[in-house]
Amino acid sequence: MARKDLLDISSLSREEIDLLLGQAVPFKELFTRSVKKVPALKGKSVLMLFYEPSTRTHSSFEVAAKRLSADVTNFDVPHSSVVKGESVRETIETLQAMRTDYIVVRHGRSSLPAMIAGMTKASVINAGDGAHAHPTQALLDAFTLQEVYPEGLAGRKVLVIGDILHSRVARSTSTILKRLDAQVAYLGPGSLVPKSGPENIARFTNYEEAMKWKPDVVYLLRVQMERQDVQFFPSLREYHRVYGITEERLKRIDGEGLWLMHPGPVNRGVELCDGAMDYSRSLINRQVENGIAVRMAVLYWLKPGGEES
Repeated sequence: MARKDLLDISSLSREEIDLLLGQAVPFKELFTRSVKKVPALKGKSVLMLFYEPSTRTHSSFEVAAKRLSADVTNFDVPHSSVVKGESVRETIETLQAMRTDYIVVRHGRSSLPAMIAGMTKASVINAGDGAHAHPTQALLDAFTLQEVYPEGLAGRKVLVIGDILHSRVARSTSTILKRLDAQVAYLGPGSLVPKSGPENIARFTNYEEAMKWKPDVVYLLRVQMERQDVQFFPSLREYHRVYGITEERLKRIDGEGLWLMHPGPVNRGVELCDGAMDYSRSLINRQVENGIAVRMAVLYWLKPGGEES
């Protein structure tokens, strides 16, 4: 059942999703032990190939690999031959000669991880490609929600708020939640909530209307100005007023007992008010912790080309 690569959520079966989420449980239990490492990938090498800046995802993968006893190498893109015009193919051929077993790649171009996967025997993990996919974020989000809803996600309602158009997190997390029988709705500025896309997803542009949908979970997306080639709203202050979790909205969310999620890093005063960071039903820190367990499960599950499963 193991695969060579993890490139998106759409290609995973329900059985594969359940397997990965189940495997993450014992890995998370490791965190409570005095020795937090296992020798599962001892002697294996993991290469971090990040063409986009990242702190949270990069460090999460690095910790996950080291806790599995793998050797980790960081490919320093800004100081590599890439800046001299070296093509991705040339870079991968060089890395292939190093006999790396796993390549964790983030790139601003959609589907580039899939292209890399076709060039190498190493297992390729997509750590985010353009506005296309972010499969490990989706897996950790689902894992986190399964912890607070151990009976299952069927019928649970998740309201995703923000820039849906440019968000690989929205696409991937929506896909896995629907695969797990949850209901998903989008809220955001009309120009940033595409009318096309997954079926059976309610779309709102008004906060009050969205809350009448009675969500169980409110999932805030980070406003990604770097991916917007035009300005979709007047100002960040205005965005916070209309779509962010203000102090007033936080009181309502608290009163209704809703869970709060965000993929990080949080733009305080934009997606969330300061008070939201201390909200008792915030899952943001748990998402960070669960990211390590889920990425350990992914690395353990994948089989580089040529290995027996």
